[in-house]
Amino acid sequence: MTDTDPTGDRDAAPWQPSGPWSREEALAFLADVRIPIRLSCRTPEDGLWMLSLWYEVDDGALRCATAASADVVEFLEHDPRVAFEVSVNDPPYRGVRGQATVTLDPDPDKVVLRSLVERYLGGTDSSLAQTLLSKEREEVRLTVEPTRVATWDYGKRMADAQSSERDGPT
Repeated sequence: MTDTDPTGDRDAAPWQPSGPWSREEALAFLADVRIPIRLSCRTPEDGLWMLSLWYEVDDGALRCATAASADVVEFLEHDPRVAFEVSVNDPPYRGVRGQATVTLDPDPDKVVLRSLVERYLGGTDSSLAQTLLSKEREEVRLTVEPTRVATWDYGKRMADAQSSERDGPT
């Protein structure tokens, strides 16, 4: 992964989030939760498109996978800039959001997808895993490289709120 800053300087220092968490805390949250990332991008007609993908953290970047035939591949080839968010759905609300640039690469051996299946499904034995990993399916790796990151954590403000999900730093 190559780190970038908001101006696109590829030799810049790694991203530093605004908000209550340090970079290390933000990365720990991203690595610990099993929530899909929400990506927003633009279509070639300048419309907005939102999707959710499984992800994993890789040296400050987020790696995702999708079918080579997915509409989002065309959209990201047209404009690789995205907005993203990973946040919990139950109180106390907390998460990471920002802006990023996405690079697309073929993943003929489904290395990233296999890793994501392990992360989100716990193994490759399910029928869903077998369908996703089938030889007929062409896969693309998406590398989401943040250029601007913000964190939020309402743990103190919502200390007495009930939550069934207690992931990441508080």
